[in-house]
Amino acid sequence: MCLKHLNFLPSNNDVKLLLLLLFFAIFCNNPENRKKEMVSKKPEKPNVLFVLVDDLGLHDLGFAGSTYYETPNIDSLAAQSFVFTQGYAGSRVCSPSRATIMTGKFTARHGITDWIGAKTGTDWRSHNRHDKLLPAENAAALPKEDITIAEALKANGYKTFYAGKWHLGDVGSHPEDHGFDINVGGYKSGSPMGGYFSPYNNPKMSDGSNGENLTERLAHETANFIKKNDETPFFAFLSFYAVHGAIETNQERWEKYRSKAQRQGIKETGFMMEKKLPIRQTQDNPIYAGLVESMDDAVGIVLKALKDSGLDKNTIVIFTSDNGGVSSGDSFSTASLPFRGGKGYQYEGGIREPYLIHIPWVSKTKKKISYPVTGADFYPTILDFTNTKLLPNQHKDGLSLLPIIENSTTLTERPLFWHYPHYGNQGGDPSSVIRKGKWKLIHYYEGNYNELYDLETDPFEQKNIANSFPTISQKLHTELKTWLIEVGAKYPTVDSEFDAEKRKKYDENMKTKTLTALENERKKMLQPDFLPNKDWWGSKVTVD
Repeated sequence: MCLKHLNFLPSNNDVKLLLLLLFFAIFCNNPENRKKEMVSKKPEKPNVLFVLVDDLGLHDLGFAGSTYYETPNIDSLAAQSFVFTQGYAGSRVCSPSRATIMTGKFTARHGITDWIGAKTGTDWRSHNRHDKLLPAENAAALPKEDITIAEALKANGYKTFYAGKWHLGDVGSHPEDHGFDINVGGYKSGSPMGGYFSPYNNPKMSDGSNGENLTERLAHETANFIKKNDETPFFAFLSFYAVHGAIETNQERWEKYRSKAQRQGIKETGFMMEKKLPIRQTQDNPIYAGLVESMDDAVGIVLKALKDSGLDKNTIVIFTSDNGGVSSGDSFSTASLPFRGGKGYQYEGGIREPYLIHIPWVSKTKKKISYPVTGADFYPTILDFTNTKLLPNQHKDGLSLLPIIENSTTLTERPLFWHYPHYGNQGGDPSSVIRKGKWKLIHYYEGNYNELYDLETDPFEQKNIANSFPTISQKLHTELKTWLIEVGAKYPTVDSEFDAEKRKKYDENMKTKTLTALENERKKMLQPDFLPNKDWWGSKVTVD
């Protein structure tokens, strides 16, 4: 009997339908296709990649206005992200800012108000700066009673990973003691003790081959973690040591940016005096530029790993810095203009940061958001987006940004606080700050006076209007004092051994010898025959 006469044979339409169903069955059973299918709706437990750069200024990035540094990978991320144009770090220096990210609390509340290891009290005198005040005491580690963002996510089934700079405590207070399953390179140090090329002198990370780049190594470690955990929700925290001093780069990158500075026109002077220290006014440091580029390359490595693993569509990516660019002190690396100050300063240049949040499944109806936000807001925002239970008694100073991101909801005005009862080594003053709406008030402990700025009309803080608006100044100062008392803030004290004459000589030296030395150093590194050492800080493997 001919088969075509059997009435149970499928018709041509039935065959097409069966083939279509078979195709979808194969497609849906393919893991890679399942990952792509997930992205059409909001994931229940999205991955989180948090990238924190050390000492990166807002204007050290191409998308934010730099014409000297080149950051194509970060610029591309910014084009896909919600860009908070008034994003702030938790502090003007690293450790307190990092503690704010980890705890969701402002610095005066969690107790880390300066970088861990800084001298306080009478020990401050050993710097021979002859300051009028003695800095307040400072906590030496993250409080054990705090539930970190990593611990909160781990309790919700997340695999947690940390790579890079920690600087939030010594033995007993490392990343693995605060909720991270894996720790690569995070310990007490705030700077790369072995420099930016292997060997690293890091007890939490093995050395690579001689000349291996630290920044790219941390990126590869993070990328490998991502690839190995593509079936498990993860929280990966990549915390670069870059671009902290002492700054280093290889010869090729130095030459690239030396030539670029020359093409753009090298200015005769690159520094001016702020209140206490010279401050850089130009972005023409080829060593720093090379370090910034290597950091951007490293960001590209991790973003590529997300894409190659098929996870880019269900991974939240956050990018920020822990404080402003180093314009004074340390390596005098970059200029924060047009913002005033830089790392260590109470001005916007010390605390205004790149603040990017990329949510792949949320369409951007409003790319730039001007609502003022801080490092404390990351904690509740991440919990909200990962469907992790909010912990309002923990992240007391943070606010979830999910409503403004998902629904363009207008959030209520709130006060933001910064407390830094220290001097530091970048030229800033012991002071506390409140920002509320357009107003920013700075209270100085040396001299006991206030400065008031209208950030809408004067975002670069050029005109102190405290005397013109005494009622507003007094109201904000009262609110600031009330909050500091509420959280048990600590304050600097008067140094009974202060010597005004010695301080005068110190200031004169800064205005003459130090300023001149900085200008000479700047011009030297822009010369074609510049040579820091024979192997360029270890980036070249030499054979004797």
